[in-house]
Amino acid sequence: MYLVKSPFLLKWYYPSLTWNKTRKEKVIYLTFDDGPIPDVTPFVLKTLKDFNAKATFFCIGDNIRKHPDIFKQLKEEGHQVGNHTFNHLKGWKTEDKTYLENFKMCQELTQTNLFRPPYGRIKKSQIKLIQLAISNSQFPVQTANAKLQIVMWDVITGDFDLNLSPEECYRNAIRHTTNGSIVVFHDSLKAFDRLEYALPRFLQYFTDKGFSFLTL
Repeated sequence: MYLVKSPFLLKWYYPSLTWNKTRKEKVIYLTFDDGPIPDVTPFVLKTLKDFNAKATFFCIGDNIRKHPDIFKQLKEEGHQVGNHTFNHLKGWKTEDKTYLENFKMCQELTQTNLFRPPYGRIKKSQIKLIQLAISNSQFPVQTANAKLQIVMWDVITGDFDLNLSPEECYRNAIRHTTNGSIVVFHDSLKAFDRLEYALPRFLQYFTDKGFSFLTL
């Protein structure tokens, strides 16, 4: 079960997390979860390049380990990276110590101040532990004195949903996206049928409306 548009109640319960950016500018923040992997991530990179768009990739550490060349490519092409844990852990079902260590394993590879909890499910106790670890410089971060930003989303396209048609995925995305939206796609095999259809059409639709696509 998922909601395409993030509900107000969740934003109220997790006020310290980033759900969207300023609504004053015609900017969209595309994000991609679960890569990098062969075929799918390169497709995303090519499509973004076709529209002169930048995005943020929340990477699984184990996929970075398996595909370092693709990880290197996405950084070289000017995209941002975020931590998505090493093994795609669900925070609600994981002990805090285990979650923190898994975060650290991915952080060693990403060295970023951006984090997205897999499934969007994280305990408040885990948030505090990760924020404290970053602020105390326990984990590597490329930018000195960087404050951890836990990024959720404004719009989730549902591209991972096997029961959703590619056209429905596209309609989900354009119907709910507006100024400052943080939009979630997935560079994964499971999502590829819907991603391949929806992403170029999404980019074309909002490019025609004068939007820019930037990193977080």
